[in-house]
Amino acid sequence: MPSSQADLFPTLTDALGRPLRDLRLSVTDRCNLRCTYCMPKEVFGPDFAFLPRSELLSFEELERLTRVFVRGGVQKLRLTGGEPLLRKGLPELIARLVGIEGVQDIAMTTNGLLLPRLAHDLKAAGLKRVTVSLDSFDPEVFGRMNGLGVHPERVLDGIEAALTAGLGVKINTVVQRGVNDHTLGELWRALRGKAVLRFIEFMDVGNHNGWNLDAVLPPREVLARLADGTDEVFAPVEANYRGEVATRYTDAQGHEAGLITSVSAPFCGDCTRARLSAVGVLYTCLFASGGLDLRSPLREGASDDEVYALLSERWHARSDRYSEERGEATRKDGSASRQKVEMSHIGG
Repeated sequence: MPSSQADLFPTLTDALGRPLRDLRLSVTDRCNLRCTYCMPKEVFGPDFAFLPRSELLSFEELERLTRVFVRGGVQKLRLTGGEPLLRKGLPELIARLVGIEGVQDIAMTTNGLLLPRLAHDLKAAGLKRVTVSLDSFDPEVFGRMNGLGVHPERVLDGIEAALTAGLGVKINTVVQRGVNDHTLGELWRALRGKAVLRFIEFMDVGNHNGWNLDAVLPPREVLARLADGTDEVFAPVEANYRGEVATRYTDAQGHEAGLITSVSAPFCGDCTRARLSAVGVLYTCLFASGGLDLRSPLREGASDDEVYALLSERWHARSDRYSEERGEATRKDGSASRQKVEMSHIGG
């Protein structure tokens, strides 16, 4: 970004002094899985009404809003959904976003099922990295967690396709006590040589995933599951940058595991992330109850300067730190009490 423009639009900081650096762009609310912790099939069934195409931000609108966010300090983009690969023509959008001056990195979170068909085109368009969700190597456990009985081999095929295309790959595993924690060691041993694995505490995202504090595994227990009865020792690794969400560890061979501990060790104080839903609503926290509509002013003819003013006002007022206050929003039985935006709308 030219220095004159950087001086004109300095990095936005919120009420707690946190800069705006990362933007997560949801491109669809649809998904081809029904993971129990995100879009349980009991709620998102065959008759569920997803958003019509006309309500989704167009590629032109996504590009324009991204340029406004970059003026505010955003350097990193992550495409999410729902499942972003269900959005037709996604490589075109990636090429548009890559061309924005000031964007230093663009990645995507996906369940991986469509990567065998799309990985090459995504890489050619300028995508650098994918984070693929895989919660267990055990077919029965994974099939139960994804809600549709999909076999882990299909995700593994997507991971191989991404690696072959030259994309960087990380693997995300949501950990739930009594559900898949007993399979973590097998997953770690099978995939640690292929990619960085990140293990995510079960979080109270959305309103339908049956979250309970008792199902959360703290870091020491996750590492114990990875060692799986062996004498394997994990050494902590220094963070790459302020605001890195994963606490990183390596085994004796240098394989990296990241632990994302939003519940047991919140990192709200370093959060630099904004989230834009597929219909153009800005959310300043993963656990927000409401957001700021940017699509309406855009479609009503607002200028970039006017949209930037809306973003600036909202970010300056931002004081979200839900994970640090989670105890106040948790019932005595360990369940969540606060209504929040659905995970399928903002992609995590």
